[in-house]
Amino acid sequence: MSNRPVGILLAAGKSARFGCNKLLYPVINNTPMLLVSAAKLVSVLPDSIVVINRELSALTTQLEQMGLRVVINEQAEQGMGSSIACGVRASEFTNDKSCQGASSWLIMLADMPYIKTETIMLLVDKLKDGARMIAPTFGQQRGHPVGFSQCYKKELLALNEDMGARQVLKNNQSELELVSINDEGILIDIDYSGDVL
Repeated sequence: MSNRPVGILLAAGKSARFGCNKLLYPVINNTPMLLVSAAKLVSVLPDSIVVINRELSALTTQLEQMGLRVVINEQAEQGMGSSIACGVRASEFTNDKSCQGASSWLIMLADMPYIKTETIMLLVDKLKDGARMIAPTFGQQRGHPVGFSQCYKKELLALNEDMGARQVLKNNQSELELVSINDEGILIDIDYSGDVL
């Protein structure tokens, strides 16, 4: 197994509270939220996967040009857990014959565009150094993105509900390494247009 963390960007949600597809909403320099988050993740993890729903398939070419592998979750209505499982499954298949799948995964939410690139770098370094499960904290609050080593593969693949990986974290709390970081962006997810900074 190569020491190869893979980024998984979750972008298959319904945006029910936002009123329209929030991931297309411009946030920084008039760039759609999805593309801002994607650019940050792929700048640190060039092998990243983005899991989208059919509604966002028009952005496939743009995302691929940024260097992401696009995976459409046909069961997106099942929720975030389904998209995590979809991304982990996709990471096992690579065009690079020298790679044997992911050693770990950094799971990031596309509606959190204010996370600093430096935060992503720090978490990836921790995964490369052997962290089994990792999450950042700001002001005593746990945020995103969250990292998992290969030993949680089976649990991640079994996810199919809307609570995402929360159950995996809960079941393995003693393994979770929390990293205090000066980045309020790890807590800011955009559910309503008023959340945009």
